[in-house]
Amino acid sequence: MSALIIEGGHPISGTHRVSGNKNAVLPMIAAALLTDEKVTLENVPDIADVSSMLKVAQTLGARITRRQDQVTMTTPVLKPASINRELAAKMRTSILFAGPLLARRGRAFLPPPGGDQIGHRRLDTHFAAFKAMGAKSRVGKRTMMVEGELKGASILLDEASVTATENALMAAVLAKGRTVIYNAACEPHISDLARMLNLMGAKVQGAGTNRLEIEGVEKLHGCTARVGCDYIEAGSYIAAAAVTGGAITLENIEPEPFEVLRHAFGRFGVTWTIDPRAGTLSYVPRKKLKMKYDLGDAIPSIADGPWPAFPSDLMSILIVLATQARGTCLFFEKMFESRLYFVDHLRGLGAKIVQCDPHRVVVTGPGALYGGKVNSPDIRAGIALVIAALAARGRSAIHNADTIDRGYVAVEKSLAALGAKIERV
Repeated sequence: MSALIIEGGHPISGTHRVSGNKNAVLPMIAAALLTDEKVTLENVPDIADVSSMLKVAQTLGARITRRQDQVTMTTPVLKPASINRELAAKMRTSILFAGPLLARRGRAFLPPPGGDQIGHRRLDTHFAAFKAMGAKSRVGKRTMMVEGELKGASILLDEASVTATENALMAAVLAKGRTVIYNAACEPHISDLARMLNLMGAKVQGAGTNRLEIEGVEKLHGCTARVGCDYIEAGSYIAAAAVTGGAITLENIEPEPFEVLRHAFGRFGVTWTIDPRAGTLSYVPRKKLKMKYDLGDAIPSIADGPWPAFPSDLMSILIVLATQARGTCLFFEKMFESRLYFVDHLRGLGAKIVQCDPHRVVVTGPGALYGGKVNSPDIRAGIALVIAALAARGRSAIHNADTIDRGYVAVEKSLAALGAKIERV
């Protein structure tokens, strides 16, 4: 495992090109297995989770060519092989191969998925959706199996799960008849997946809403699809600039997701301008970071939730931003009961944080941060600790930095190009 060594106190400023969306590209890789024709994905980020996902696709019969940010996949014969247990343990999204395998082969064998340990993450919704379409499943502690001929159905998801929505959607495009998915997740990456499927000849309507309509087709063909921008990465770099007093321009962005982020960041005085034609976002600090209180001078509360609520993946980053803003704020993590435990590391660096329970923390700022040694527990907590180290006085070491590589492209090189004093050892 590698570590990132950071000398804090240097502004993060300059221009950064935002990568393709991690949460979009992984289901799109799985969806490429739905056809025996060539599928080309553009704007693919060079991150560890993409490499792992492509390795799984290869074991299932995909022929893959990768050049810079472009991946070409052809799967003339989709093997009904069981997914490699070691590869599946590296990422949550290995479960996304269930839908394409079931749709195209009528059967899928999978080990339990791995990924970040940020709390209990149910799989029940996936298998309930498959059952509604006529599939039978057996789920054990070491192996999961689902098989059957799929037919269109009316499906009410018992939670607005992103991966369950994606799995049900991929299964439904080749099912016989019409499928309606209620309480579907609405995240931008689901819209990316739906656009790709429609380019392949699927008939999907309602992407971006909580009701999806799918008319099954007999066969899908190849296509070229572009992965949307990673607004989570963008938010991370905006926060890094804000806590260090820098100014940053982000390239390769799409405006829509940032309308959801604007309110929460604005609570701390972080605002930006977007040029939709150029695909750029510019953040220039105008004053010191300060929390905007609620009416009656009440302490504000920021909570996450399913889109278009504030995304859980940015909660850790926003907590670090709050440590450097004047005022007090309550953060309510509603989705994952273990995500906020990383604040122990922040307190070790000097942050003024009270953890009320697994879901809530109170942050008071601004507080001076000091360099120290910490461990990255997951992707988003890891980048949050990097951002804290950039704002801290002195030298910090972020151990277990490989977790950050699962979601961020060459983070030490990108930050160094923006003025950070950072190296990997």
